[in-house]
Amino acid sequence: MSKTAIVTGGSRGIGLAIAKKLGSMGFQVVIFATKPFSACKEMAEILDGEGISWHYVQGCLDQSDDRVRLIEETVRIFGRIDVLVNNAGVAPLSRFDLLDMTEESFDRVVGINTKGTLFLSQLAANQMLIQTLEGRKRGTIINIGSCSAEVSSVNRGEYCISKAGLSMVTSLFADRLAADGILVHEVRPGVIHTDMTEGVQEKYDRLIQNGSFPIPRWGTPEDVAEAVAAFSLDQFLYATGNYIDIDGGFHIRRL
Repeated sequence: MSKTAIVTGGSRGIGLAIAKKLGSMGFQVVIFATKPFSACKEMAEILDGEGISWHYVQGCLDQSDDRVRLIEETVRIFGRIDVLVNNAGVAPLSRFDLLDMTEESFDRVVGINTKGTLFLSQLAANQMLIQTLEGRKRGTIINIGSCSAEVSSVNRGEYCISKAGLSMVTSLFADRLAADGILVHEVRPGVIHTDMTEGVQEKYDRLIQNGSFPIPRWGTPEDVAEAVAAFSLDQFLYATGNYIDIDGGFHIRRL
């Protein structure tokens, strides 16, 4: 039986690279994103060009009904959920100093990045628990976190808080689900070249040139996808609740 992976935020950037990689490995892929399907022509061409079996569900991660519909539609079409990749996330619409951050911005960012991811994971885990065992584990949940879980950015505090919270979501679900054969991991990208970083490209170009990153280049969506692929297979069967930095070594403390 073919395995099925859900990739949230999978219509572009890191999510699309993950969907493409998992599809190339034989997974049936369900992509969940906010934009209407009519606006996903490039995504469709890429996946069809790779011969990937896929389905698109439009919805918002912070809406309970949309999360339920995603799970139900995935099971109805493909029969099961083997991997959930919680990739969808947002940055603040405007960057403000921590002393000027608004409750509205906090609620939006945390509501999507942390709360939405938590409750989608809950739904997916409950579905995995009632499925027949395929392979050497019952399922995998992979959270796409960020170096911002530990690195302070005082002009986007709500984003840092949301990603720090997501790390605890990883630990909690890993703890709760390990005995049931569901493993939970976190991938923490650093500076990845996507549309989310276009507005600060000059800043990160300077950091790279000045030696802030031991591997002196931008990360790519494909770099993140390779890590997700490794966790999705029947490997790392004695590891859960852990994370891997895909950040060019940025996390290393240096003198």
